[in-house]
Amino acid sequence: MHIWASERSHYLDELIRLEGRGKADHSCHACGDLDTSYHCEDCFSVDLFCRLCMIKFHQNLPLHRVKQWQDRYFHPTTLKHLGLHIQLGDHTGQSCCNPKPAREDDFVVIDVHGIHEVGLDFCSCANAPSHYRQLLHGRFFPSTSTDLRTAATFAVLEHFHLLSFESKVSTYEFYHCLARRGHDPVGVDAAQQGQLAVLCPACPQLGKNVPEDLAHVNSNERWLYSLFLAIDANFCLKRHLVSNDIKDPGLSPGWGYFVEEGQYNIYLRNHADVTQEKSMCVSHNAINMADTKFSKGLAATGVGSVVCARHDMRLANGVGDLQRVNFSYDIACQWHKKLWQCVSALPSQLQPNRAPTAFNFFVPKFHIAAHIATCQTNFSFNWTPGVGRTDGETPERGWSDINHIAASTKEMGPGSRREVLDDHFGNWNWKKVTAFGHVLLRKIKEAVKAKTEHRHALTELEESIKQSDLVVASLTNWTNEVLAWELDHSNPNPFESRVTATTQAAICLELLMQDAQDLEDRSSVSLHSVVTLSILISTGLDIEHAQRRLRADNGSLGQHATNEQRTKILACSNSLQCRIEVWTEIQVLYMPSVSQLHATNATGLNHSWPSDDEESGCPRPRPNSVKPEDFQLLFPSDVCSQAPCNPKLLHIEWSLRFAQANDALDECRSHIRLRHQLLHFKSKHLRGQGANTRARKTVQAVDDQLVLSHDKYLRARSALVCLSRHVDHVRWDHGLQPLKKKDLRPIGNLGGQTLGTAIMPWIWLTHGISSHDSEGLQDTLRVEWCKARARHNRWQEEIQLLLVEMQRVLAFLAWEARQWDERATLQMVERLEFAEGLIACANSQAAIRCALSASFSGMWRDVGALLLKLDIGRASAVKLTNVLALKWRTMAVHRWIMSLQ
Repeated sequence: MHIWASERSHYLDELIRLEGRGKADHSCHACGDLDTSYHCEDCFSVDLFCRLCMIKFHQNLPLHRVKQWQDRYFHPTTLKHLGLHIQLGDHTGQSCCNPKPAREDDFVVIDVHGIHEVGLDFCSCANAPSHYRQLLHGRFFPSTSTDLRTAATFAVLEHFHLLSFESKVSTYEFYHCLARRGHDPVGVDAAQQGQLAVLCPACPQLGKNVPEDLAHVNSNERWLYSLFLAIDANFCLKRHLVSNDIKDPGLSPGWGYFVEEGQYNIYLRNHADVTQEKSMCVSHNAINMADTKFSKGLAATGVGSVVCARHDMRLANGVGDLQRVNFSYDIACQWHKKLWQCVSALPSQLQPNRAPTAFNFFVPKFHIAAHIATCQTNFSFNWTPGVGRTDGETPERGWSDINHIAASTKEMGPGSRREVLDDHFGNWNWKKVTAFGHVLLRKIKEAVKAKTEHRHALTELEESIKQSDLVVASLTNWTNEVLAWELDHSNPNPFESRVTATTQAAICLELLMQDAQDLEDRSSVSLHSVVTLSILISTGLDIEHAQRRLRADNGSLGQHATNEQRTKILACSNSLQCRIEVWTEIQVLYMPSVSQLHATNATGLNHSWPSDDEESGCPRPRPNSVKPEDFQLLFPSDVCSQAPCNPKLLHIEWSLRFAQANDALDECRSHIRLRHQLLHFKSKHLRGQGANTRARKTVQAVDDQLVLSHDKYLRARSALVCLSRHVDHVRWDHGLQPLKKKDLRPIGNLGGQTLGTAIMPWIWLTHGISSHDSEGLQDTLRVEWCKARARHNRWQEEIQLLLVEMQRVLAFLAWEARQWDERATLQMVERLEFAEGLIACANSQAAIRCALSASFSGMWRDVGALLLKLDIGRASAVKLTNVLALKWRTMAVHRWIMSLQ
């Protein structure tokens, strides 16, 4: 490989020579005609032919790919365009006296070399077979038996058949493979780091699609020049400990997406003893287990990558200085803490200039739910200005594509593996570039619609807040508060609730800590070696909820339940019975009277079940049943009016029931929001019986959870009503009101009433416990308003970003076209055919960029008018319209100049 590497420039020269006509004599190789400009890509000969000779030699090779020399490079054309027609029927070497062209002269043949538009004539003679049989006789397999317009050759069908066995490629991937079928001015040895990578045309590239100097940019527009980067690692792309860089060196060291291996390995050896600091957030395995990855027999445990966070393109190994850089990483909350300390140890050419650049750090939207509450607001894309609707999850999409080759690359040598991965990364980037026209157009249409919807939602919320008598704080104060936090995150976070809700888990912990203190002070003697008073009541509440779930599961069984369903219910019932027996044995130690109450069947003593209008829909326990789910546990709240009860037990149950009621309310709110979102998504996006059936099943599962939470709240509140007669707690019912089914609706749902009579359900006006009645309401509304405002602003920013990205794409393609035009004459070569090949290659690449630019401009022509009509992003819309108009004029001039050459 080292020997070959020394000769690679000669290989490249020969490949470049083939881009041109390749010899000094440009006459037709067959007839000598000087008007020759065609050559065949699939024939062995590289000679040129005239049009008539090309048709003559391809009568029996109608699916070869032909190119025409024009504008100083070869353009793809077709044999159909040259005038060749395929004649079906039994007319070997002869013409048919009654040919019938395919419908509208439109016929497509899929072959191993690609997808071809061909001129095809059927035989319509008296004894001619049917059209589809004529295709089969010609070794063409028709797609249908009627209205024939498409066929596949037997060769491509056999090729795909064998390929699907060996590589498991899908039909979709194979078809797109068939549908698809850069050099340095001073030679291959002068290639620089990252120069062969396909760059993202929508990202800000200094000197290419944005000015070199951004100092003139207004401060309120600098966020539009932000670079969005996402970082992630993929541990599927391992490499076994085979070969080495001496036996298998890379042919493009650092020229593409991988960094230069030599310097990278030196850096790793110098920092091998650096240990990763443990996470201060949740226990991220990516951090805490970073140094324990299984590496036996592996030369590489995976790869790390930096990608464009908005456009999902792999980045070359270099980044320029910009006004602002937004980093997205699954563990950015931990990673950013000592980032600059680590960056200072990098080579100087890899250290960014921090002076003019603002660096922001985010956690991707899908991953952020696993972080603590503080991270979910401080590192959120949703609440931070200047990021649009970026989600930061782009690396995951790229990994799903590249993981298909993980099994093959893990057995490769280091150089071969880097070259293969670089090649796939480049292919991924180029596919993204060619899709920008459709992708950005679709995104901006979605953004315009979503922005309008969120503007209406925010307006309605603000109007309801202004009309509310309960709200003391003004929208002006909230606006000032959220603006202050957006400028400086050290200010109070308006997205976080400031009224702390009492949770059951917190109360359990507090009671256990009190038990530990009592045992240490010997102020309390436990009657059981393990179970204290607080553990008894909290365990009883868990058993009560298990009974509730089992009753609901039993009620959901149909008449024709399967054996598996019955087995699962019976197993849960047996387990619950064992738990109840153990619990009641300990209960008797602390509450001796319950044994007599159970013996006399004195049930329902203080069991104040909800009234009919408060009914949750969850099955009630049956009084005379012996099943574990119907067994009455007899809490202190059930017996305190009929039998003596330890006052400490009453206070413990009060605390736990109070927290349980708040937990149940939070669960109800969560289920209501989720159900509302599912129903909205179902009505907006799902069509067809299958999709709607699956959606209804999902909605029903959420409804079942809402019923359980509603019943939990009703049971907790009924116990609090009984306990309130024996403990000293007042005004507790202001935040825990009777919960009816009509209250279980989302904000904005009128519940069958009119706008003038509808009242917001009380569950949205209470959050936590406060000494001031309106404090919980103010806190809830402030958080909801901040989120609604942020959602609207992110969509507004998304529109502005997309408009700027459209302009940058067109500017970048124009810059690339100019670069290729300049490269056509920069390299000096001795032989004429090499020079012509260089010019042809450069002109072809420039024409591709010009064609993409023209295509995108045509797609986006109506975007400016759409935004101006909706009065959205007026300045950017006007600028885009002017850019598109200028682009069309530039393209026309460029085509005229090329025609003169």
